[in-house]
Amino acid sequence: MADHYEVLGVERSATPEEIKKAYRRLARELHPDVNSAPDASERFKEVTHAYDVLSDPQQRQSYDMGGQQGFGGGGFGGFGDIFETFFGGGGGGTRPPRSRTERGQDALIRVEIELADVIFGTQHEVEVDTAVTCKTCGGSCCAPGTDLATCDICGGSGLIQRSVRSLLGNVMTSSPCGTCRGYGTVIPNPCPTCSGQGRVRARRRIPVDIPAGVDTGLRLQMPGQGEVGAAGGPNGDLYLEIKVRHHDVFSRNGDDLLATLEVQMTDAILGTTAVFESLDGPVEVEVKPGTQSAEVITVKDRGITHLRGAGRGDLKIGVQVLTPTKLNSKSRELVQELARSQHSVPPHLSHFQQGLFQKLRDRFLNL
Repeated sequence: MADHYEVLGVERSATPEEIKKAYRRLARELHPDVNSAPDASERFKEVTHAYDVLSDPQQRQSYDMGGQQGFGGGGFGGFGDIFETFFGGGGGGTRPPRSRTERGQDALIRVEIELADVIFGTQHEVEVDTAVTCKTCGGSCCAPGTDLATCDICGGSGLIQRSVRSLLGNVMTSSPCGTCRGYGTVIPNPCPTCSGQGRVRARRRIPVDIPAGVDTGLRLQMPGQGEVGAAGGPNGDLYLEIKVRHHDVFSRNGDDLLATLEVQMTDAILGTTAVFESLDGPVEVEVKPGTQSAEVITVKDRGITHLRGAGRGDLKIGVQVLTPTKLNSKSRELVQELARSQHSVPPHLSHFQQGLFQKLRDRFLNL
């Protein structure tokens, strides 16, 4: 590989300004647009690469110490990068015109459902205010009976080429056509309904299948249900963000349902059977004799269906024993008689215990 200093025709002690001056002189002389010699292109590459290395203090120091800088090692990567740097675009290159058709934007809406809907899933209908294809023009953007026309200014290329005088001489640059905005076509007669957009705003209703097991914050994706793109472009996607409404009786922990069962003191002592309505039908549970507050009764497979899986969670019922606050004389005598027969231990300090609701919560979560 030729010495970079020799390529630029400067001394090894040349200043950055001298290196830049030498490069500009050679670039004007060797640029392919102004020099048709067979070796001009290769010599231009060498000059450019040499300047790329020597104009960077770190690369120059490495080169002076014996390092090698091959082509592609930073700086200009070729003619495309050179034109990009000097002229802000390709050197007269061609590319297809810009397409009017664009993909529509995604949409996000929030859907509120009941806790009961989460057990087995539900069908829901959402209302979306979005962009839809214009029925008048069918997305063509043109008035009925008319069509797009080739742009007279750019001839359908979408680009305007201009000759620009620069330090390298006269070169051709390309920029998007200002008349057609790079599309290559114009709309002589825009659709009167959509004003040449190919779409209009409309409200539509979409049926949605919400699977079992969803929870607040979960997002469901519905491909192709977002707004339609410009000029009849494909639809974006619709995302549904789920919010499960609060329930006054039941709450959720994972796929388990939690509830509190209030039991009278006598029922807790003697035992009883309780029947109540759950979110998906009646449930019967047995309260065993001697049941204490904060005990948990588990009903298997009466919770929420697992998301994307088989089976259900459990229904966990925390017991709260209610102590009577008002007794008539007969009831009081009966309770006193019971107390005497039990030889009950008088009140005394015991190990510290958490409050009932905290205790219930911990038992729920630890089971």
